[in-house]
Amino acid sequence: MTSIQKDIPLDAPAADVWDAVRDFGAVHTRLAPGFVIDAKLDGEARIVTFANGTVARELQVDCDDNKRRLVYAVVSERIAQHSASVQVIADGDASRLVWIVDVLPHAVAPYIATQMELAATAMRKTFARAAA
Repeated sequence: MTSIQKDIPLDAPAADVWDAVRDFGAVHTRLAPGFVIDAKLDGEARIVTFANGTVARELQVDCDDNKRRLVYAVVSERIAQHSASVQVIADGDASRLVWIVDVLPHAVAPYIATQMELAATAMRKTFARAAA
């Protein structure tokens, strides 16, 4: 299994970032607009449409307000294993979002890493606007 970790500094208070992260059905409007173009809730899952046309079913596994940590898994026939955690950490007046994805097969890891970088760019834009 390949583990990919991104540590993303964001120019917004941790409480604001966490409020957007924990709003599981609004990833397309509150966390990574432009990278995610649509999200629809389906029970404990969300159906996410990405800007590149990919559609994924993401199952919410855990949402811990005390730790500011969200865990989800992607359910897919193409990917054998995909689990992820997102944790928001206060960093003075700003915050850091630590995103870890564990994925199989190994061959898909470069694609996932590239997508995570695009998502990080969208998140930085989102919270730069909120801080302005």
